[in-house]
Amino acid sequence: MDDLLRDLTPQVLGALVRHYGDFEMCEDAVQEALLAAARQWPEEGLPDHPKGWLIRVASRRRTELWRNETARRRREEAVATEPHPQAEDRDDTLLVLMMCCHPDLTEASQIALTLRAVGGLTTAEIARALLVPEATVAQRISRAKQRIRGAEFSASTDRLPAVLHVLYLIFNEGYTASEGTELNRVELTKEAIRLTRQLRTLLPSDTEVAGLLALMLLTDARRPARTDARGLLVPLAEQDRSLWNGEAVAEGVELVTWALSSAPIGPYQVQAAIAAVHDEAAEAKDTDWVQILGLYELLTTLAPGPMVTLNRVVAHAMVHGPEAGLELLEDDGHYRVAAVRAHLLELAGDMEAAREEYRSAARRTLSLPERRYLESKALASGSGGDGGEPGQQPPVVGPDPG
Repeated sequence: MDDLLRDLTPQVLGALVRHYGDFEMCEDAVQEALLAAARQWPEEGLPDHPKGWLIRVASRRRTELWRNETARRRREEAVATEPHPQAEDRDDTLLVLMMCCHPDLTEASQIALTLRAVGGLTTAEIARALLVPEATVAQRISRAKQRIRGAEFSASTDRLPAVLHVLYLIFNEGYTASEGTELNRVELTKEAIRLTRQLRTLLPSDTEVAGLLALMLLTDARRPARTDARGLLVPLAEQDRSLWNGEAVAEGVELVTWALSSAPIGPYQVQAAIAAVHDEAAEAKDTDWVQILGLYELLTTLAPGPMVTLNRVVAHAMVHGPEAGLELLEDDGHYRVAAVRAHLLELAGDMEAAREEYRSAARRTLSLPERRYLESKALASGSGGDGGEPGQQPPVVGPDPG
């Protein structure tokens, strides 16, 4: 039942907003309808038309909320006699996604509102997933709804890049948590994949939607091998690839192959292609770094950014040697730059300098699993390791760290 309610949440909200036009009040009403369904349906049974049931209950609650606003009492009678929106055979999920990604909202607010209004997560669930206080999430959602009050909404795809970016951020935060004791927040990666699947159903011909879904599947497929029995980080080059999710890899490869055969090519398709090259290598030593470097050169043109630049440096080092990579590396203060420099120094045989860089990276990261891994690498470097194996990928690189 939980899955059904989450699937219906944006459809019901979209129907109400399309009819009444007030996102904030409609969202509050839908949340109360969902609570009523969670209480009544297990006891009374699933209604014949769950979507219609939710729309009717939410519409009644929206009318009650309207009546309670003193400033609008003069319109009470007219509102009370308005017909309820009907449960049409249309899916307004895309409309609601566009609302949640309004350009006037901050990224943090877009994420929280998307998880609430489209994902159907409660404020408490969002707070646990994002590792922030529940009051903070509630405030973000409340301010976001107030911010977009009265805004004009449509299901135009003009705002699609913002929607994809928000889904990408949700997935990344789940796959490699930016802080805290856990490396993964599975609830976030699952929700990001679920929402992107919904979007793919709504826009089946959009190649960037397919590319983003492929990227998520190809990346999440490695999750079972990313930590060892003690919960410690295992870098991509050292993972047991037999633990990877073969079905997810196959689906991701099929999606990105289809997307790349169409035009135009976008950044999510290229990132998915890079992930596919990694996933299709039987062993780390079989990775086609020349192809990956070419893809990162293309990605640098399509979507330049510090993490893309860092990954391109890594690929360059894997093709041309660690010294060549070190020459291109520029320090911007991010711990991942220090982690890459440490690994390249280790491959080049400068163990003392590598140890200091690993320690620097460990001090900067807020992720406890990453800090433990980097500290272990610093310790190993100090014990006189052999400098690693040629072609071994640095351990902590984003957006696709393994």
